Amino acid sequence: MTKATFRYLCNRLQNRIHRVHTRLRLAVSVDRRIAITLWRLSTNCEYRTIGHLFGVARSTACEIFRETCQVIREVLLKEVIQFPTQRNMQNIVDGFRVKWGFPQVGGAIDGTHIPILAPELNPSDYFNRKGFYSIILQAISDDNYCFTNVCVGWAGSVHDARVFSNSGIFRKLQQNNLFPNTTENISGVIYLVDVPLVLLGDPAYPLLPNLMKPFSDNGRLTPEQNQFNKRLSSARIVIENAFGRLKGRWRCLLKRNDCNLDIIPTIISACCILHNLCELHRNPFNDRWLEGVDDFEGPNDNGNVRDDITGTIIRQAILEHFQNE
Repeated sequence: MTKATFRYLCNRLQNRIHRVHTRLRLAVSVDRRIAITLWRLSTNCEYRTIGHLFGVARSTACEIFRETCQVIREVLLKEVIQFPTQRNMQNIVDGFRVKWGFPQVGGAIDGTHIPILAPELNPSDYFNRKGFYSIILQAISDDNYCFTNVCVGWAGSVHDARVFSNSGIFRKLQQNNLFPNTTENISGVIYLVDVPLVLLGDPAYPLLPNLMKPFSDNGRLTPEQNQFNKRLSSARIVIENAFGRLKGRWRCLLKRNDCNLDIIPTIISACCILHNLCELHRNPFNDRWLEGVDDFEGPNDNGNVRDDITGTIIRQAILEHFQNE
């Protein structure tokens, strides 16, 4: 995080975390409170170590961290992580088309697991298919690694399709009010197909009119279907890269988080907000931070999700569009 971004963060949170001196002790400054929080998020080190580094008690460091994460979420979430307006959406669509040649894409969606300690209540619910305890972060990314929507808090054993079907994004897709009503005529099997704006997902998600996923690899895919899968995967990798950059900067999401379960969703949300701030402010990212970040977890099985017939027609139209380019 650059100094300019740090100062911006201090100014935005000033009114909520500023404390006055008392006769008994001096208040911890806004700058130090935010620095303590950023250090904890970026290293996941113990409060004892943080207290020693910043000259505060261990209990004070813990209190400051929890409070500041909550304030970051309350003050900045709706401002920094918001679904694009119609004008900004067109920029995203143009970005996916120029960078990866995929038409009518409004974002890429996926889920990632955040390691946690085994909770005391119902620990088996949080034990995921990778063999550790976790909470799921579902997110949508634009073409520039910024999150436009996050859904945090589902237990690690839950299938990605179930997280999606219970999210606000799914409800908006069902009500047809997530994207602007902007379609593009693309040649289909028999006639022109009006292709709406879509999200790109992996095979774990259902095929919907506004959600494209690859053809299931049953060993009998045609060359055209394989080509479609490659095109979709090359565009969808933006969400994998966004997760990698998120965990590279804020390594408390990469290592096992030993905080209480009640505060972890707030911590994850705060990290997503800070990630977007760094990306929007063009803060440099060092590729060495990706060392140890292996976020490609592979898709879940399809969870017996049902594909929509309209989604099938739209996917076929996009496939033929690629063949006619």
